[in-house]
Amino acid sequence: MSPSHTPRATAVVTGASRGFGSAIAAALVTAGHQVVGVARSADALAEVRTTLGEAFVPLAADATDADIADTLIEQYQPSLLVLNAGAAPSVQPIHEQSWDSFSRNWQVDTQHAFHWIRAALRAPLASGSSVVAVSSGAALRGSPLSGGYAGAKAMIRFLGEYAAEESRRAGLGIRFVTVLPQLTPTTQLGSAGVAGYARRQGIDIATFVENLEPVLTPDLVGAEVTRLGLDTENVDAHQEYLLTGHGLRPVA
Repeated sequence: MSPSHTPRATAVVTGASRGFGSAIAAALVTAGHQVVGVARSADALAEVRTTLGEAFVPLAADATDADIADTLIEQYQPSLLVLNAGAAPSVQPIHEQSWDSFSRNWQVDTQHAFHWIRAALRAPLASGSSVVAVSSGAALRGSPLSGGYAGAKAMIRFLGEYAAEESRRAGLGIRFVTVLPQLTPTTQLGSAGVAGYARRQGIDIATFVENLEPVLTPDLVGAEVTRLGLDTENVDAHQEYLLTGHGLRPVA
C-alpha cells in the first residue's frame, strides 16, 4: 500500500479552535493524523479547517459534556486524546473573586478532563493509545491572581495519575501523560495573566516577559505534544512534563 493510501490514525483534540489547541491540531495533521477538533465556536473551528484541510474534522460541542466524550470515542476510536479545553480564569486577587469566578476552571478544565479520562478507561481505548492532558505550571507553584485555576489544574495531574494506575490494574495498556506549560504571552489566556502579574509587580509587560524567555510558543507546544502522543514507551507509568520555551522537562 502506498503512503498516500495509508489510513490516518485519529486523534481527538479538545479546545482545538485557538491557541495551544489549534497548534496541536496542526502539528498532528502534519504528522499524518486525522484530527477531530472539539470546541464551542463553530466559526473558529471553520477557520482551523480552512487552514489545515480535510484531515481536520471540526466538531462544535461542549467538551464538558460527558455524552460528547462517550460518543466521540465510540465513533472515532482515537489512538490519541489531547485534553486541552479550558476556560480563561478571572484575573483578580482572591478577595475580589466570587465563588462562580473562583470555581470556573473546576467547572470547565477539570470537569472536561474527568469526563474524557473516564470515557477512555470505560470504552476502553485500544491498547497502545495515549491520553495527553494539558495542565499548567501553575499547578506546581500556585497562581494567586486566578482564583481556583491552579487547584483545578493540579487536579488534572491527579486524574492522570489515577487513570494510569487503573489502566495498569486492568491491563488496558493506555498511556497517560500530563503536560504543564509555563505562562506565556503568546495566547489570549496567557497574555491576560502576564498583564495581570506585571501590574501586580509594578513593572511593564515587556520587563515581565523578559523573565519568561525563551517564551513558550503554541508551535512548540504543538510539536512537543505531538512527540509525546506518538511515543509508545512507558505505557503503565504516568508521566508528567513541565513545558517551557526550552522544551519538555520531566517533573521530579
